[in-house]
This record gives sequence, structure tokens and C-alpha cells, in this order.
Amino acid sequence: MSQQIWFITGSSRGLGHALVTAALEAGHVVVATARRPETLAETFKEYGDRIHPLALDVTSAEAARDAVEAALERFGRIDVLVNNAGYANVSPIETSDDDDFRAQFETNFWGVYHVTKAALPALRRQRAGTVVQISSIGGRVGGSPGIASYQAAKFAVDGFSRVLATETAPFGVRVMVVEPSGFATDWAGSSMTVHPIPDAYDETVGAMNRRVRQSTDGAAGDPRRAAEIIVRTVHRDRVPTHLLLGANAATMALDHSRGQLAEATAWEAVSRSADFSEPYPAPLPPEGTAA
Repeated sequence: MSQQIWFITGSSRGLGHALVTAALEAGHVVVATARRPETLAETFKEYGDRIHPLALDVTSAEAARDAVEAALERFGRIDVLVNNAGYANVSPIETSDDDDFRAQFETNFWGVYHVTKAALPALRRQRAGTVVQISSIGGRVGGSPGIASYQAAKFAVDGFSRVLATETAPFGVRVMVVEPSGFATDWAGSSMTVHPIPDAYDETVGAMNRRVRQSTDGAAGDPRRAAEIIVRTVHRDRVPTHLLLGANAATMALDHSRGQLAEATAWEAVSRSADFSEPYPAPLPPEGTAA
């Protein structure tokens, strides 16, 4: 495998840090970006000039353009772009602070938009490259109480990436959305602020917070394995449009897809009847059928 230039956001910890390690161990060059990248050069000093830390606040379109330009000036190309930077805070929608909700969306969606858009001219000129969007199984299944901003942003990333894949396919650019379940990172630790949860939401947001985010058992996923799987997958001639990572992610995705198929099938006649050319009215499915 020839040496690639990887550009990874959110590299200072968690899955991003593991991805930097995996890409370096595979022999690649990594532009590792973070808001405060000072420690990266020291942590990865054994890799010499194959690690290039850069400061980047992904919520700034100008900063994204500057970082991408710096990478291109240094290495001449970007082969793999990984949009990993992201975080979630916990609060019911009703009591969410509007500024906090918006700030999460700025990082989790607009950060992906800014960095991707900044890199697209180079990827188009190269007529090659892979864009890896780190999403979440929640960005496919949704419904996790307390993290509406995070999950809404991940749904937006998926929609954005589907269009991106269609538009850039003629240029040889590949797009892969990664959908992990819970991994042993600090996503639910120091990176997460849990805002006060009113009693009315204790059985939803509170219960989820206690069961998952404050569990002493820890998450099931190994970020090192996840990172290695991503690097190995990018090496393939063809990549999946969506890569599920974790046993829970695989189970949840399959259950969700089966449920969607059953519901669409049950309501098919009603759905079709909205067109002029179809029989109308169509009977509604019996109560209790595929809700």
C-alpha cells in the first residue's frame, strides 16, 4: 500500500487519537488537527515528520480553509479526510439552553461542512480521495433521550454525505459514513456536560444517563480496534457507504431496518394512494400493525 496523506480532525483524544495512531502505524503521514494540538507532536515524536499537528477550530470556515491549505502546502495532496471532531451535552429538549444546543450543532454538523468544503477543490483536482465522516449509530436510529442536538447533527451529516457522495463520485472521490455504538473514549466523560435534568424527564433522559453515560461497566467498544478497522477499510478499492462499528451498532441497525421495512410495507397502499393515478381511498392498516 502506497503512503497516504491523512487529515484528521479532533485528533487529541478518543477515536481521533486512535485513528492518528493507526494511520501512522500503517505507514501513512498524518495531519492531526485539534483546538490545542501542542501535545500531539510530543506524543507521536517517534514518527518524526510523518506527524504534522495543526491547530483547528472546525466551527470556523476560515480556519478550516487555512488548515487544509497548510496541509496542501506541506504535502501537496490529501488522500484521506476524516471528520471526527464532535461532542455531546445532555439536556432534555424542553430545558436545553439554546446557545448550547446551537454550539453543539456548530461543531457536529457545520464543522464537517466547513472542513469538507475546504478540501473539495483539492480532492476534485486530484480526482481521488476518501472522505470519512465519523457519525454514530444514533445518526441512523436516533431517539436517545438527552442528546437531541448531537443526534440531529449526525442525521444532518448523513444526509449531507449522501449528496456529497453523488456529486463527487465522477471525480473518483469516495465517501464513507462511520456509525459507532459506545466506545471506551471520554465522549461521555470529560467531553460531556450533563445539565440539570427535571424530575419530569427522569424516566427518559435521567434513566438513559444513569444506564449508559454513568455506567461503571464502561463502553463495549475498543477505539484501537475501531481505528484499525477504518484504516484497513480505507485501503480497499471499494468502501461501504456506511460502516457500522460495534456489536450494539450492528444489532440496532439491523433491528431498525427491519422495523422500517415492515412499516413501509404495511402502509404501502396508503402511501401510493396519495398519487392521482392510484386507487383512493386506501384502507388504513389494522391498529397494532407496524406502528
